[in-house]
Amino acid sequence: MKAYLAATAAISLALGTISAWAQSRATADTAPDLAYEAVPNFFQAPAGDYMGELQGVATNSKGNVFAFFRGPQTRLWEFTPDGKFLKEIGKGFYGFQFAHSVRVDRHDNIWTVDEGTNVVTKFNPTGTKVLMVIGHRPNLSDGPVATTRGPNPPDEKYTLCRPTDVAWDGQDNIFISDGYCNNRVVKYSPEGKFLAQNGGSAVGKGENEYNLPHGLQVDHQGNVYVADRGNARYVVLDNNLKWKTAYTQYGTAWSDCISEGPHQYLFMSNSNPNGNGPGTWARTGQIYKAELDGTPVGKFGHAGKLASGWQVVHMMDCRNPNQIIVGEIESWRMQKFVLKGSK
Repeated sequence: MKAYLAATAAISLALGTISAWAQSRATADTAPDLAYEAVPNFFQAPAGDYMGELQGVATNSKGNVFAFFRGPQTRLWEFTPDGKFLKEIGKGFYGFQFAHSVRVDRHDNIWTVDEGTNVVTKFNPTGTKVLMVIGHRPNLSDGPVATTRGPNPPDEKYTLCRPTDVAWDGQDNIFISDGYCNNRVVKYSPEGKFLAQNGGSAVGKGENEYNLPHGLQVDHQGNVYVADRGNARYVVLDNNLKWKTAYTQYGTAWSDCISEGPHQYLFMSNSNPNGNGPGTWARTGQIYKAELDGTPVGKFGHAGKLASGWQVVHMMDCRNPNQIIVGEIESWRMQKFVLKGSK
């Protein structure tokens, strides 16, 4: 376990390396602009309290919104559909150290992915009970440990290494992108039994290889869409994690989201990077909307520190494709966007 990254300070140091990666201009930038408009000041934090780095956003079937963010400690907040703060979930929870994503499954169970503790946690719909934990938190008796300087630790069936996202198919099989130091996608049964993986511990850029799988989603047919951030592509796998294709026209692959309903859309974030390197505001910042086959529908948004601009869109919720919620790292906020003319 000493090869794993456990200390928050060490994680922050490692992120400095990630942020230095080149950001890619999207070749789909000729796609039409979509009329998504920001809803100003929609989410209301508790009086005297604030969000930190907004890593994860999700909604449940009732329209409640979940925000998973980093601060002096990792926190999970729930908001009502009209943006009012409802409650905090898991305060002081052992599986929270360095938030990365939150998702809600079709049964309204709440899932968190924590990059610091190396665990994916399944909560019941009210957030009052832990139903499953996948992964293993590094032993506290080892003390703070730094990132290995040699090869990444071998990928193991039930040990994750800085995981990034979670999703499910229609049979409730579980898919995890295992992310910063295990460059792979893993499939588990609904009971948490290992079934398959694609990729491994080594970094690569060919088929069945990854360079930081940073997010993933699953469509109604069971296909898996992986945001392969370091390779600036969205990889498509079948339900058994066999390679199908990759979409390379949407820039740096920070995060993806697939809408619900009979006609699903794929949303992809070509996020402006941490640190805002020279020229990045001009070539990054868009969210792209596409058909599941990769055909672009359009784009919206722009880089910017002031709302309604975006400062590193880390995750999106698009359950309703006409209402997009985005979480930003460097602006420490969550914004809601609504397609003009929609209901």
